[in-house]
Amino acid sequence: MFNRNVGIILLIALAAGLGLLAAQQVFAPKPPAGQPATEAIALYPQPRALPDFNLAQTDGTRLIPGELNGHWTLVFLGFTFCPDVCPTTLAELAGAQKQWEAIPEAMRPRVLFISVDPERDSATRLGEYVHGFHKDTLAATGDVPSLERFATALGFVFQKVPGKHFDENPEDYSVEHSASLAVLDPQGRLAGLVRPPFNAPAIARDLQKLTEKSAP
Repeated sequence: MFNRNVGIILLIALAAGLGLLAAQQVFAPKPPAGQPATEAIALYPQPRALPDFNLAQTDGTRLIPGELNGHWTLVFLGFTFCPDVCPTTLAELAGAQKQWEAIPEAMRPRVLFISVDPERDSATRLGEYVHGFHKDTLAATGDVPSLERFATALGFVFQKVPGKHFDENPEDYSVEHSASLAVLDPQGRLAGLVRPPFNAPAIARDLQKLTEKSAP
């Protein structure tokens, strides 16, 4: 009787698994017309232009809409005092960046880290932080209103969270922020999203295919 019951349970599990697989094949979102199928990136049906923005990059130049043209770009919110999500994400993305090093620099996908802690993240500190993960990582920040406008345009949020001793120590705080990656196309438009947990090899393959597809 025990073996028979186990057999029935296994058959039910197998049927459920096959049903789930069939549902995924039928209902899985198809890539937008003209774009390759992706593993990690959820591409939007229509890319969306971003409103004007003006942030400060670590090299002293301004990050404005035209600066993001010509490459597929992954945008991530964070801050250098982040204890877990930010360093883990940047380390994962560094694995993808290593795989892109064979792509010509003029077309190579980019990673852009936006610090949402402008009080503590100076240009020097921010630059040293991101380049500790990969030399090609870009970084920028700005005043809080500018950061809020930029984050909102990407569908992201962030919020300063005071610590227990904030009244005595104004630097005792953290910043909660969205953990997904925004995907910008070579026209600087919001084209998709990558949700955690991140798979660096899959992200690398997706961006390589998208780069090849959009190459002139």
